[in-house]
Amino acid sequence: MRYTPEEERDSLYNSLEPVAGGLGLSLVEAAVSRKGESVQVRLVVYRKAETGADGRRRSGYVGIDDCSAFHRAVLPLLERAFPGTDYSLEVSSPGIDRRIRDGAEFAHYKGERIRCYRTDISDWSEGILESSDNAGIMLGGKDGPLRLDYEVIAKAKLNGWEV
Repeated sequence: MRYTPEEERDSLYNSLEPVAGGLGLSLVEAAVSRKGESVQVRLVVYRKAETGADGRRRSGYVGIDDCSAFHRAVLPLLERAFPGTDYSLEVSSPGIDRRIRDGAEFAHYKGERIRCYRTDISDWSEGILESSDNAGIMLGGKDGPLRLDYEVIAKAKLNGWEV
């Protein structure tokens, strides 16, 4: 799996991340595709899970109101980024089974259940994401902590949120 350092992320991602932060969200992905004269912008936002007063963990659920608020907030920035261009904008949540595309994305999911397919053992490892850095992740599970470097992770997924 590849890890993209913050300084290598594209300028659109870097300009939209503070807007997401101002709404209590984090920008997980900013994808731009061009078809002829039009541009499609796909944004994925996430909210950190919280622990309630009862001690139960609440998922980082992102609802339609969150997506709509972010959509409205980024429109002026997209007008400047793509002047005179016909563009469409899609804002969504990561979903409970999101495929993690880049190692940098793990930072958003601390405390969530993660599944990783490992090339070193040709099998899945699963656990709660305890931490991530530019070299790999640390999963906690029933067998204790497990460190996985990005080079052995072939694919990774969120594995459902606790409600």
